[in-house]
Amino acid sequence: MRKTLNLMNTFNTIILVTAFCTIPAGVLWLCRKVPVLGKIGPVLILYMVGLAIGNTGIMPDELPLVQDIMSNATVPLAIPLMLFGCTFRREGTRSQILAMVTGLVSVILAVVTGYLIFGDSIEESAKVGGLLTGVYTGGTINLAALKTMLEVKDETYILINSYDILISFLYLTFLLTAGIPLFRKILPHDRTRLTSKDAEEIRKEMAKGEDNPYKGIFSKDGIRQGGILLGITLLICAVSGGVALALPEGLFMTIFILMLTTLGIGASFIRKIHDMKYSYDIGMYFIYIFCIAVASMADLSQLDLAGGMNLLGYLMVAVFGSLLLQTIFAWIFRVEADMMVISSVTFINSPPFVPMMAAAMKNKDVLVPGLSIGIIGYAAGNYLGFIISELLKLL
Repeated sequence: MRKTLNLMNTFNTIILVTAFCTIPAGVLWLCRKVPVLGKIGPVLILYMVGLAIGNTGIMPDELPLVQDIMSNATVPLAIPLMLFGCTFRREGTRSQILAMVTGLVSVILAVVTGYLIFGDSIEESAKVGGLLTGVYTGGTINLAALKTMLEVKDETYILINSYDILISFLYLTFLLTAGIPLFRKILPHDRTRLTSKDAEEIRKEMAKGEDNPYKGIFSKDGIRQGGILLGITLLICAVSGGVALALPEGLFMTIFILMLTTLGIGASFIRKIHDMKYSYDIGMYFIYIFCIAVASMADLSQLDLAGGMNLLGYLMVAVFGSLLLQTIFAWIFRVEADMMVISSVTFINSPPFVPMMAAAMKNKDVLVPGLSIGIIGYAAGNYLGFIISELLKLL
């Protein structure tokens, strides 16, 4: 009888692990085939699927174990992989550097302001401030890493993700309708018209995001690259874990994540690693698995709706407050309007939105600066998120 139960437990665990690993692939396929789902995006859909899995009440007893393994294992694997392909450049124009610095400062000031307004009404408010700093200077990878590093509750994390998608959409809608013309009126702006060559360059850059990034990943070369990348990533995880274990126990996760980030950045300067084209997409797939796993851990019956409204207000201040502050800084330091907008979009919506915004502004000259700023944001997000979280505890 006991042997039968053990076999059943093992079978259930294998089924759950397989489901968590393969559902993202199905969602990505649907997002490419169904335009409406593509507009919603895989992250939100995976959160919805995860919430359904975790709140049906019919899952086997092995679910908590699988949730814990999948949520804790995927982020450390994703961080180095997503940083391997980043290119960190030293050069930059005055406007680009000012746009990046003022953008970072604006996000931090907006997060601190939101904390002073809503901090007393939000559970884990200092940790939330760290999460918002990370996601609005970097992206989803930083949000996931900081969730693990700061040990944020699953329910809080799910609310932040849900509200972030809503507010980021409103933010982007504002820029595309009234924002771009407004900022071009109040800030310096080069009114040179877009040429057909510029339009084609932007179109090609946008098309990169429309292709299936995983096409060819199971080819001979794709499997070879994937094996090498995972091997390097596991080595980085082992080194990071060893360093973290040598320090006081309470600092393990913080040191572990920061070491992963640092070694991932270091590896990006090795050309053979940097040039492997599947690293970012493999890393992003681990984040998709993390999304469905962590969403399945959230108990909808425990969500604090009253606190959720305060959290919504906090995100509104962080997003639109940072935009307002960056506009003021841009006016003071005479930063070009399109450069200010692209840097704000890079921080708030993440680098994949840069080509689309460049096309909307009909300005190819902001493509490379926008992507470069976003890469720096990815690299800095974990550090800044942790630092701000610790500083907010002192307020």
